[in-house]
Amino acid sequence: MRKVVMRLLQSLLVAGVSLALSQGVAFAEEQEKAFAIAIHGGAGTITKASLTDEQEAAYKAKLSEAISAGHSILAAGGSSMDAVVAAVQVLEDSPLFNAGRGAVYTYDGEHELDASIMNGATGEAGAVAGVKTVKSPIELARSVMENSVHVMLSGEGAEAFAADQQLALVENSYFNTERRYQQLQTAKEKLGKADKQAYVELDNKYKYGTVGAVALDQDGNLAAATSTGGMTAKRYGRVGDSPIIGAGTWADNASCAVSATGHGEYFIRYHVAADICSRVKYLGESVQEAGDAVINDVLLPKGGTGGVIIVDGKGNVHMPFNTEGMYRASQVGNGEINVAIYQDELY
Repeated sequence: MRKVVMRLLQSLLVAGVSLALSQGVAFAEEQEKAFAIAIHGGAGTITKASLTDEQEAAYKAKLSEAISAGHSILAAGGSSMDAVVAAVQVLEDSPLFNAGRGAVYTYDGEHELDASIMNGATGEAGAVAGVKTVKSPIELARSVMENSVHVMLSGEGAEAFAADQQLALVENSYFNTERRYQQLQTAKEKLGKADKQAYVELDNKYKYGTVGAVALDQDGNLAAATSTGGMTAKRYGRVGDSPIIGAGTWADNASCAVSATGHGEYFIRYHVAADICSRVKYLGESVQEAGDAVINDVLLPKGGTGGVIIVDGKGNVHMPFNTEGMYRASQVGNGEINVAIYQDELY
């Protein structure tokens, strides 16, 4: 009888240890779930000489706020889609960036906003172009993706859809800022009597400015979102890369998620966002190798300037750019927030 009891106790002990070990492995796996987020607020001629200490602090504070808005969702087990929208909306609401509230002016003194979003888990995407009265273009882009059979809506039609979706609408003057107005006046002086932005090439400094976010959530799903006011003094309904899936925005769970900023015409011609992820997917390149190759070896020799933010399915983040600066921030897991502006800053 005693031997039977001892064997029973031994069996229970072994079973208990096995259960504890399996629970420990499961717990460890749960703890090791990767998640990450990166954001940008535009690339361009951004130097330490061009920003005061107060301005630099303001930009970095807003970038930190935006990254935190998205990260808090990911850390709580939320979706990458929710995270990128939350981060972008913080930047859209700030007059510091060329998106939403701080959007640049068209030649005619209005604001025309573009945005796009893509779900890496499903391949679904939504985009809007040339909207004038929608408070959050990225929210509308997501609504197009989730609540319509279309991918891209533009102009008055997009605004009518926004009204149907009961999204927040504002007067176009809501996007006015004195700084952007002065930029328009300077741009018009550069254009001179030609009066036609389609035929006269402005300096690159009038072509930069976009916000975006990419994220990986704890379920392994990627997402990317981009929003912009476009190009200063643009005319004829010009649309850049930001609302174009594959050019300014791309996400695919099998490769990576990308949001771009820069001289949009080049990003469209070279389908930058999708090209980076294709290199990761088909060539087996890392996000660093793919991003550097496209930004520095493909775009730059052709005159294309700007940058991208990238995250892959393992939480690797890379943010290459070929300009003097790019407003950017990232956070991997529960690590530190990395915020940077200039080319020589590590992140």
